[in-house]
Amino acid sequence: MIATAVSPSIGVEVQGVSAADFTSRATASDTLELLARHGVVVFKQADISDADLVTFSRMLGDVVVAPIGGHLEFPEISPVSLDPGRSELARARRSTIFWHVDGVTDAIPQKATLLTAREVVDGEGDTEFANTYAAYEDLPDDRKAEFARYRVVHSMAAAQALTNPDATRKQKDAWDRLPAREHPLVWEHRDGRRSLLIGATAGQVVGMSPEEGRALLDSVLDWATRPQFVLRHRWQVGDLVMWDNTGLLHRALPYEPTSRRLMHRTTLVGDEAVA
Repeated sequence: MIATAVSPSIGVEVQGVSAADFTSRATASDTLELLARHGVVVFKQADISDADLVTFSRMLGDVVVAPIGGHLEFPEISPVSLDPGRSELARARRSTIFWHVDGVTDAIPQKATLLTAREVVDGEGDTEFANTYAAYEDLPDDRKAEFARYRVVHSMAAAQALTNPDATRKQKDAWDRLPAREHPLVWEHRDGRRSLLIGATAGQVVGMSPEEGRALLDSVLDWATRPQFVLRHRWQVGDLVMWDNTGLLHRALPYEPTSRRLMHRTTLVGDEAVA
Protein backbone atom coordinates (compact mmCIF):
# COMPACT_ATOMS: atom_id res chain seq x y z
CA MET A 1 0.00 0.00 0.00
CA ILE A 2 1.43 3.37 -1.11
CA ALA A 3 -0.28 6.45 0.33
CA THR A 4 0.25 9.95 -1.07
CA ALA A 5 -1.13 13.03 0.69
CA VAL A 6 -3.39 15.09 -1.55
CA SER A 7 -2.90 18.34 0.38
CA PRO A 8 -1.42 19.44 3.73
CA SER A 9 -4.84 19.67 5.39
CA ILE A 10 -6.99 16.91 3.90
CA GLY A 11 -6.98 13.67 1.94
CA VAL A 12 -4.71 10.81 0.96
CA GLU A 13 -4.70 8.69 -2.21
CA VAL A 14 -3.78 5.02 -1.93
CA GLN A 15 -2.17 2.93 -4.63
CA GLY A 16 -1.05 -0.68 -4.77
CA VAL A 17 -4.25 -2.19 -3.36
CA SER A 18 -5.88 -4.98 -5.35
CA ALA A 19 -9.52 -6.06 -5.15
CA ALA A 20 -8.49 -9.05 -3.02
CA ASP A 21 -6.75 -6.78 -0.49
CA PHE A 22 -10.11 -5.41 0.64
CA THR A 23 -10.80 -8.67 2.45
CA SER A 24 -7.57 -8.31 4.45
CA ARG A 25 -7.63 -7.10 8.05
CA ALA A 26 -4.22 -5.51 7.47
CA THR A 27 -5.72 -3.30 4.75
CA ALA A 28 -8.58 -2.36 7.07
CA SER A 29 -6.17 -1.48 9.89
CA ASP A 30 -3.96 0.62 7.59
CA THR A 31 -7.03 2.40 6.22
CA LEU A 32 -8.23 3.39 9.70
CA GLU A 33 -4.79 4.83 10.49
CA LEU A 34 -4.81 6.86 7.27
CA LEU A 35 -8.35 8.03 7.99
CA ALA A 36 -7.36 9.34 11.42
CA ARG A 37 -4.46 11.31 9.95
CA HIS A 38 -5.97 12.60 6.72
CA GLY A 39 -9.78 12.55 7.05
CA VAL A 40 -10.37 11.23 3.52
CA VAL A 41 -8.92 8.04 1.99
CA VAL A 42 -9.20 7.61 -1.79
CA PHE A 43 -8.76 4.28 -3.59
CA LYS A 44 -8.82 5.14 -7.29
CA GLN A 45 -10.64 2.58 -9.47
CA ALA A 46 -10.69 0.00 -6.69
CA ASP A 47 -13.49 -1.87 -8.46
CA ILE A 48 -14.65 -3.38 -5.18
CA SER A 49 -17.61 -5.76 -5.41
CA ASP A 50 -20.72 -5.26 -3.27
CA ALA A 51 -19.89 -8.36 -1.24
CA ASP A 52 -16.33 -7.17 -0.58
CA LEU A 53 -17.58 -3.66 0.24
CA VAL A 54 -19.69 -5.14 3.02
CA THR A 55 -16.84 -7.37 4.22
CA PHE A 56 -14.34 -4.49 4.22
CA SER A 57 -16.79 -2.19 6.01
CA ARG A 58 -17.42 -4.76 8.73
CA MET A 59 -13.67 -5.05 9.35
CA LEU A 60 -13.57 -1.28 9.85
CA GLY A 61 -16.42 -1.18 12.39
CA ASP A 62 -20.09 -1.87 12.98
CA VAL A 63 -22.16 -1.13 9.88
CA VAL A 64 -25.47 0.73 9.72
CA VAL A 65 -28.36 -1.17 8.16
CA ALA A 66 -30.69 1.46 6.72
CA PRO A 67 -34.37 0.87 7.61
CA ILE A 68 -35.48 1.89 4.09
CA GLY A 69 -33.88 2.31 0.70
CA GLY A 70 -31.32 -0.47 1.08
CA HIS A 71 -29.77 -2.76 -1.51
CA LEU A 72 -31.94 -5.81 -2.23
CA GLU A 73 -29.13 -8.34 -1.71
CA PHE A 74 -26.96 -6.46 0.80
CA PRO A 75 -29.04 -4.41 3.29
CA GLU A 76 -25.84 -2.75 4.54
CA ILE A 77 -25.51 -0.97 1.19
CA SER A 78 -27.56 2.12 0.34
CA PRO A 79 -27.84 3.02 -3.36
CA VAL A 80 -27.33 6.78 -3.79
CA SER A 81 -29.18 8.30 -6.74
CA LEU A 82 -31.62 11.10 -7.49
CA ASP A 83 -33.61 8.67 -9.64
CA PRO A 84 -36.67 7.44 -7.65
CA GLY A 85 -36.50 4.20 -9.62
CA ARG A 86 -33.09 3.47 -8.10
CA SER A 87 -33.51 4.83 -4.58
CA GLU A 88 -36.52 5.26 -2.31
CA LEU A 89 -34.67 8.19 -0.74
CA ALA A 90 -34.06 10.05 -4.01
CA ARG A 91 -36.14 13.09 -3.05
CA ALA A 92 -34.52 13.45 0.38
CA ARG A 93 -31.05 13.22 -1.18
CA ARG A 94 -31.56 16.48 -3.04
CA SER A 95 -30.36 18.31 0.08
CA THR A 96 -26.97 16.58 -0.11
CA ILE A 97 -25.73 19.35 -2.42
CA PHE A 98 -25.35 21.43 0.75
CA TRP A 99 -22.46 20.96 3.20
CA HIS A 100 -23.50 18.51 5.92
CA VAL A 101 -22.53 15.87 8.48
CA ASP A 102 -24.33 12.51 8.34
CA GLY A 103 -26.38 11.44 11.34
CA VAL A 104 -25.87 14.62 13.34
CA THR A 105 -29.42 14.44 14.70
CA ASP A 106 -28.81 10.89 16.01
CA ALA A 107 -27.80 10.28 19.61
CA ILE A 108 -24.34 9.37 18.29
CA PRO A 109 -23.30 10.71 14.86
CA GLN A 110 -22.14 8.18 12.30
CA LYS A 111 -18.41 7.44 12.44
CA ALA A 112 -17.45 7.23 8.78
CA THR A 113 -18.82 6.62 5.29
CA LEU A 114 -17.59 4.54 2.36
CA LEU A 115 -18.81 5.45 -1.13
CA THR A 116 -18.01 3.67 -4.37
CA ALA A 117 -18.97 4.76 -7.88
CA ARG A 118 -21.03 2.35 -9.96
CA GLU A 119 -22.08 4.80 -12.69
CA VAL A 120 -20.89 8.37 -13.22
CA VAL A 121 -21.19 11.18 -15.72
CA ASP A 122 -17.96 13.10 -16.21
CA GLY A 123 -18.13 16.47 -14.44
CA GLU A 124 -21.45 15.75 -12.69
CA GLY A 125 -21.94 15.02 -9.02
CA ASP A 126 -18.34 15.27 -7.82
CA THR A 127 -18.02 15.18 -4.02
CA GLU A 128 -16.29 17.84 -1.90
CA PHE A 129 -14.98 17.42 1.63
CA ALA A 130 -14.04 20.14 4.13
CA ASN A 131 -11.79 19.48 7.13
CA THR A 132 -13.40 21.11 10.17
CA TYR A 133 -10.54 19.99 12.43
CA ALA A 134 -8.13 22.09 10.37
CA ALA A 135 -10.63 24.94 10.13
CA TYR A 136 -10.92 25.07 13.92
CA GLU A 137 -7.14 24.96 14.41
CA ASP A 138 -6.69 27.91 12.05
CA LEU A 139 -9.06 30.14 14.02
CA PRO A 140 -7.60 33.05 16.03
CA ASP A 141 -7.58 32.35 19.77
CA ASP A 142 -10.30 34.90 20.50
CA ARG A 143 -12.63 33.25 18.00
CA LYS A 144 -11.93 29.81 19.51
CA ALA A 145 -12.93 31.19 22.92
CA GLU A 146 -16.05 32.82 21.48
CA PHE A 147 -17.19 29.75 19.55
CA ALA A 148 -16.76 27.54 22.62
CA ARG A 149 -19.73 29.35 24.20
CA TYR A 150 -22.25 28.63 21.46
CA ARG A 151 -24.76 25.81 21.17
CA VAL A 152 -26.59 25.05 17.95
CA VAL A 153 -29.88 23.27 17.20
CA HIS A 154 -29.55 20.74 14.37
CA SER A 155 -32.60 19.39 12.55
CA MET A 156 -33.62 17.75 9.31
CA ALA A 157 -36.16 20.54 8.95
CA ALA A 158 -33.33 23.05 8.53
CA ALA A 159 -31.70 20.91 5.84
CA GLN A 160 -34.89 20.19 3.92
CA ALA A 161 -35.88 23.85 3.93
CA LEU A 162 -32.77 24.64 1.87
CA THR A 163 -34.09 22.67 -1.10
CA ASN A 164 -37.75 23.43 -0.50
CA PRO A 165 -38.06 26.97 0.90
CA ASP A 166 -41.71 27.20 -0.18
CA ALA A 167 -42.78 24.03 1.63
CA THR A 168 -46.40 23.63 2.63
CA ARG A 169 -47.52 23.60 6.24
CA LYS A 170 -48.06 19.85 5.95
CA GLN A 171 -44.47 19.34 4.76
CA LYS A 172 -43.08 21.52 7.54
CA ASP A 173 -45.09 19.65 10.15
CA ALA A 174 -43.69 16.37 8.84
CA TRP A 175 -40.13 17.71 9.08
CA ASP A 176 -40.76 18.95 12.61
CA ARG A 177 -41.69 15.44 13.69
CA LEU A 178 -38.17 14.27 12.85
CA PRO A 179 -35.57 14.36 15.66
CA ALA A 180 -33.70 17.58 16.41
CA ARG A 181 -30.64 17.82 18.62
CA GLU A 182 -28.70 20.56 20.38
CA HIS A 183 -24.90 20.41 20.03
CA PRO A 184 -21.96 22.65 20.89
CA LEU A 185 -20.58 24.57 17.92
CA VAL A 186 -17.15 23.19 18.86
CA TRP A 187 -16.98 19.41 19.21
CA GLU A 188 -14.27 18.40 21.68
CA HIS A 189 -13.34 14.84 20.75
CA ARG A 190 -12.11 12.22 23.18
CA ASP A 191 -8.64 12.32 21.58
CA GLY A 192 -8.38 16.01 22.46
CA ARG A 193 -8.91 17.37 18.97
CA ARG A 194 -11.66 19.90 18.26
CA SER A 195 -13.79 20.41 15.18
CA LEU A 196 -16.53 22.78 14.09
CA LEU A 197 -19.98 21.15 14.02
CA ILE A 198 -21.94 22.99 11.35
CA GLY A 199 -23.65 22.35 8.03
CA ALA A 200 -27.11 22.16 6.50
CA THR A 201 -28.78 20.83 9.65
CA ALA A 202 -27.54 23.77 11.75
CA GLY A 203 -30.60 25.98 11.92
CA GLN A 204 -30.48 28.02 15.11
CA VAL A 205 -27.96 29.30 17.66
CA VAL A 206 -29.32 29.04 21.19
CA GLY A 207 -29.90 32.48 22.73
CA MET A 208 -29.62 34.39 19.44
CA SER A 209 -32.29 35.85 17.22
CA PRO A 210 -32.86 33.88 13.99
CA GLU A 211 -31.13 36.62 12.01
CA GLU A 212 -28.09 36.81 14.29
CA GLY A 213 -27.79 33.04 14.47
CA ARG A 214 -28.03 32.64 10.70
CA ALA A 215 -25.35 35.26 10.15
CA LEU A 216 -23.01 33.53 12.61
CA LEU A 217 -23.56 30.05 11.16
CA ASP A 218 -23.04 31.33 7.62
CA SER A 219 -19.79 33.02 8.59
CA VAL A 220 -18.48 29.88 10.30
CA LEU A 221 -19.40 27.75 7.28
CA ASP A 222 -17.65 30.19 4.96
CA TRP A 223 -14.52 29.94 7.11
CA ALA A 224 -14.56 26.14 7.27
CA THR A 225 -15.00 25.69 3.53
CA ARG A 226 -12.15 27.89 2.36
CA PRO A 227 -10.06 26.29 -0.42
CA GLN A 228 -7.18 25.27 1.88
CA PHE A 229 -9.54 23.02 3.88
CA VAL A 230 -11.40 21.49 0.90
CA LEU A 231 -10.81 18.44 -1.28
CA ARG A 232 -12.83 17.81 -4.45
CA HIS A 233 -13.02 14.22 -5.63
CA ARG A 234 -13.71 13.80 -9.35
CA TRP A 235 -15.40 10.45 -9.63
CA GLN A 236 -14.48 7.66 -11.98
CA VAL A 237 -16.29 4.32 -12.13
CA GLY A 238 -14.81 1.97 -9.52
CA ASP A 239 -13.44 4.66 -7.18
CA LEU A 240 -13.84 3.99 -3.46
CA VAL A 241 -13.68 6.91 -1.01
CA MET A 242 -13.91 6.75 2.78
CA TRP A 243 -14.19 9.79 5.04
CA ASP A 244 -14.28 10.66 8.73
CA ASN A 245 -17.84 11.86 9.30
CA THR A 246 -17.05 13.28 12.76
CA GLY A 247 -14.55 15.94 11.67
CA LEU A 248 -15.48 16.70 8.08
CA LEU A 249 -18.27 18.24 6.09
CA HIS A 250 -19.16 16.87 2.68
CA ARG A 251 -21.47 17.67 -0.21
CA ALA A 252 -22.29 16.44 -3.71
CA LEU A 253 -21.89 19.06 -6.41
CA PRO A 254 -25.25 19.56 -8.15
CA TYR A 255 -26.41 17.05 -10.74
CA GLU A 256 -29.73 16.44 -12.44
CA PRO A 257 -32.26 13.83 -11.27
CA THR A 258 -32.04 12.40 -14.79
CA SER A 259 -28.28 11.78 -14.39
CA ARG A 260 -27.30 8.11 -14.41
CA ARG A 261 -24.96 8.76 -11.44
CA LEU A 262 -25.20 5.81 -9.04
CA MET A 263 -23.15 5.24 -5.89
CA HIS A 264 -23.17 2.42 -3.39
CA ARG A 265 -22.64 3.50 0.20
CA THR A 266 -21.93 1.84 3.51
CA THR A 267 -21.86 3.69 6.82
CA LEU A 268 -20.05 2.90 10.07
CA VAL A 269 -21.99 3.17 13.33
CA GLY A 270 -20.87 6.05 15.52
CA ASP A 271 -18.89 5.37 18.67
CA GLU A 272 -18.50 8.87 20.13
CA ALA A 273 -21.24 11.18 21.30
CA VAL A 274 -20.81 14.92 20.80
CA ALA A 275 -19.23 16.55 23.84
